[in-house]
Amino acid sequence: MSIKDNYDKISKIVRKACQRVGRSPSEVLIMGVAKSQPTERIKEAYKCGVKLIGENKTQEAEVHQTELKDLDIKWHFIGKLQKNKINRILKSFDFIQSVDGVKSLEHIHKRVSKEIEVFIEINIGEEKNKSGFTVDGLKKALNYISLLDRVKITGLMSIPPLSNDPEEVRPYFRRIRELKDEINSMNLPNFKIKHLSMGMTNDYEVAVEEGATIVRIGTALFGRRPK
Repeated sequence: MSIKDNYDKISKIVRKACQRVGRSPSEVLIMGVAKSQPTERIKEAYKCGVKLIGENKTQEAEVHQTELKDLDIKWHFIGKLQKNKINRILKSFDFIQSVDGVKSLEHIHKRVSKEIEVFIEINIGEEKNKSGFTVDGLKKALNYISLLDRVKITGLMSIPPLSNDPEEVRPYFRRIRELKDEINSMNLPNFKIKHLSMGMTNDYEVAVEEGATIVRIGTALFGRRPK
């Protein structure tokens, strides 16, 4: 199948998922995860309507960005944040989705002179092999984070525990949505969570039903990664 065929299929699934729960499909953005993809395939996805591109490697992203500089793409960093690369990431990306701890937030705050929007990564399954705040860890840090006035928290990002059955991860997506509502109800300075970035190729339909506003799609959009 072509990228256009894949995009149309994904859009249809998103649309039907929204209809089932009374949401507008316009609330959900499809992000193309460009890991190891040739620039031409990203360009093809853009022509289909994909305006958000997620990258997890800075060097690879910079190549894509240079070659696609004339396109109105919003570039999201979704990889592991490393202290020695934060300056480079801040320069290259419109959004950082993978802020995984207080120290990362502090490093970003020190390095920016104007406000920047970031997403906080939630380790919703409390898995040892994954980075991110636990729910309890974030709750304990909320008041301190709210003092970092140049860092605006506008989204939560999460990857639930791996499962072949999307229904098994539904409770995790639901918990992320509840966490968003809980934080927003506190009216903390510098917190206005609009986005839930959750759901990938295997589970994005369920994620949309549970409130996702950004689904991160790699294989289902681009096909298997080139070796």
